[in-house]
Amino acid sequence: MQVPLIQLQCGQWLYGPTGGKSQLTHHQASIAMTGVCDRLPETCTGLILCVGKVGKDSAAAKYAAATETNQFSIENGKPYAELWMGTHPSLPSKDVETQRSLLDLVQDNKALMSTQISDKFGEKLPFLFKVLSIRKALSIQAHPNKKLAEQLHAKDPKNYPDDNHKPEMTIAVTPFDGLCGFRPLKEISHFLSTVPALRNLVGGESAKEFEASISGRETSTSAEDAQRNKKALQSAFSALMTKDKSTIAAAAKELVSSAKQEGEEFAGGGGSSNGGKELADLVVRLNSQFEGDVGLFVLFFLNYVKLEIGEAMFLKADDIHAYLSGDIIECMASSDNVVRAGFTPKFQDIPTLTSMLTYSYAPISEQKMNPVDYPYVTLNRTAYSSSSSAILYDPPIDEFSVVKTELHGEKAKATFEAIEGPSVIICTSGSGTISVGPKTKNVKAGYVFFVGATAECVLESDSETFTTFKAFCELSGKETANGAS
Repeated sequence: MQVPLIQLQCGQWLYGPTGGKSQLTHHQASIAMTGVCDRLPETCTGLILCVGKVGKDSAAAKYAAATETNQFSIENGKPYAELWMGTHPSLPSKDVETQRSLLDLVQDNKALMSTQISDKFGEKLPFLFKVLSIRKALSIQAHPNKKLAEQLHAKDPKNYPDDNHKPEMTIAVTPFDGLCGFRPLKEISHFLSTVPALRNLVGGESAKEFEASISGRETSTSAEDAQRNKKALQSAFSALMTKDKSTIAAAAKELVSSAKQEGEEFAGGGGSSNGGKELADLVVRLNSQFEGDVGLFVLFFLNYVKLEIGEAMFLKADDIHAYLSGDIIECMASSDNVVRAGFTPKFQDIPTLTSMLTYSYAPISEQKMNPVDYPYVTLNRTAYSSSSSAILYDPPIDEFSVVKTELHGEKAKATFEAIEGPSVIICTSGSGTISVGPKTKNVKAGYVFFVGATAECVLESDSETFTTFKAFCELSGKETANGAS
């Protein structure tokens, strides 16, 4: 039987000036260059919106170019946004040596994933592993739950290409910022009273109804109050999102003018989470990317979060978010379903978005994760004495967990116990080796490997710092150390 250690190579999607996708040569992982257009190819005027980091500034591009067998080379002036790893049918990874797709391999041999996981998740990896390199804001979006995904896919397979849900986890590789989940209600109420352009756009009556409905109940733990608050939030948010584009554009000019003039005093000096100057700078920055967009107002409803390297957050299905900048490791259920409503010229589905959201509201601290030491790894003496680590990020879902391993110094070694499920491992810095049974492979930044179920895996460093991220699925004894709500 083949040793279950496979170096992965994937296809590249190119999003060209027309916004159409074309598959290029296969290489280490997929790069999604999000240069998109909201017109059909035959009528496109050349509008390009490229959100990825440019050239070698993109971690996704650098990792993709690492495999020696690739035909891919980085072009200095071109943006590169995403690197995909997995079995998603849109772009399944391949075995570098045999060129067979990973999807074919795991379907032919259930032991690679374990019979239990193959049966539960339809003979494909239950997760999609990514690297994102974000230079400009990604769309304001949410991902549907399983039931809604099935309905959307049946109704509109072009815009909703599969029937799966898509909870996701984000781990910062470089400093990151984004909009994630609804703010505490007191903050939203504060902005409605201190940002005239926002209040006028939502509508005076809608703003008054929101304020009256939540008054005295903003932090209530009563289920009845929480439901009432969510309905009030949905009403106010929907009032904003359903305004016509010309009205939004006019209000945006007023908003941007205020942000430039008021500085620290903008938005009443800011809320408890963000200062006035920080919000003013954010409005100006996002307007330079998406002039007059409704997203300039959505940011007053959503938490503005910054993650430092190693920090993470988990987003349930139906949670609203928009990633703004940074390099991140992202893991999600294996789906490509996105419901968009701002910061994009792509297809937007505002009625679906405003009706599907959970309208949960909380400070961002409740979405940030609390990683813990991974218990099923043994560090050798060199690793232990150099403060090497293996940290577990474990969201409250079955499809995936992620371990970040940092080995410091040559000969530092981490031995991972066999698990009843598959793993995908990417190296993000340094170099070393990976071993499964008698098979050992060299590893450097950008290399990606699949490790089959029930296989002990050993990582060993030959550099100052050897960093890897391992996405895996194991149904039995799943950890619950995530700390996210």
